[in-house]
Amino acid sequence: MSVALGTTRPLPVRTTPVGDPGDLLASLPRTAPYAWIRNGEGLVGWGEAARVAVPPGPGRFAWAREWLATVLGDAQVRDDVRTPGSGAVAFGSFTFDEDAHGSVLVVPRAVLARRDGHAWLTTVGDAPLETFTPVRDPGRISYGDGSLTAPEWQGVVARAARRIREGELEKVVLARDLVATTERPIDVRLLLSRLAARYPECYTFSVAGLVGATPELLIRRTGQEIESLVLAGTTARGTGAADDLARGAALFASAKDRHEHECAIASVRQTLAPLCSSLTTPDEPELLVLPNVQHLASHVTGRLADGASVLDVVAAMHPTAAVGGTPTKTAIQVIRELEGMDRAGYAGPVGWIDANGDGEWGIALRSGQVQGRRARLFAGGGIMGDSDPAAELAEAQAKFRVMQYALEG
Repeated sequence: MSVALGTTRPLPVRTTPVGDPGDLLASLPRTAPYAWIRNGEGLVGWGEAARVAVPPGPGRFAWAREWLATVLGDAQVRDDVRTPGSGAVAFGSFTFDEDAHGSVLVVPRAVLARRDGHAWLTTVGDAPLETFTPVRDPGRISYGDGSLTAPEWQGVVARAARRIREGELEKVVLARDLVATTERPIDVRLLLSRLAARYPECYTFSVAGLVGATPELLIRRTGQEIESLVLAGTTARGTGAADDLARGAALFASAKDRHEHECAIASVRQTLAPLCSSLTTPDEPELLVLPNVQHLASHVTGRLADGASVLDVVAAMHPTAAVGGTPTKTAIQVIRELEGMDRAGYAGPVGWIDANGDGEWGIALRSGQVQGRRARLFAGGGIMGDSDPAAELAEAQAKFRVMQYALEG
């Protein structure tokens, strides 16, 4: 554990109401920006009052909850707002693979937030004033292959589809990466502002260098109420209005995509039912239309039975069939065998939690890991027995465009 305050004394936390801060992202200094924004609302943070590298392994979420209980539970809090996200808050990112290193939790020194008609500022300790520097463009950008070339990845898709046809599993989600190298160091604030403006319905996030805009809400906990948005089944946007409608209709009618979506819903239903006193899943998915792709989407709501924290629910849900496959254990093993890369935080849980156990966590899709002049971009898709490798490659390319736009504008 590392605690930036340099002592073991309880963290002094103060939350005060503020006037409307306007664009939350415009308030971020350059150093260590944290963010969780949707439709202009959410939380941004900077600085580090406490930070920990979460050890890998099957008990990592329980370990993280215990660490948070120690750090946040002992905090000396004065909270004049008292709403989910006020008081002491931690941002977090967990790796997709439970055995991989790289999961992290951070309590920022300062958090500025706006939600549900309230705005507030939380400071931890004597949070210093950060120096605001102008946002800088990264300059020229070049792209190179990640862990696999496009033809190699198509071969992986073909092998996975064959194993599905042979009955080993029903579905597996395969990802690939693309490396961007820039002329100047990448300013995460520029990526965040572009993502939030272009994809307002998504959750724009930044935690420890993992940056993106995910359409998929893994779980939101507010008191005992929980909500999840399940996405599975994707097609690219059309070249015009008529083509767009036709693509959406074809997606909705696609037996392959509908089966993929039902696998994802069944996985969520099976996972959440033991935790909930009530759970509602829709009979039919909706069509979620984003600037680059269209998804089959289902809203799931429920009420927790025993007061589990949002991290407990994250632990039960991850990995979902939407990012792993069906059956999950078999799919994870196939991913480890075939994918040929370390996903790091891609497709892992990312979000925030407060001292009461409330919070919002998404699945880190449409994202990249940023360090200096290098960004490792990620994209993937659900593979079924009848998946066409060329079509799956095209879908991944469409998903890469989110982060490419963030870099290029």
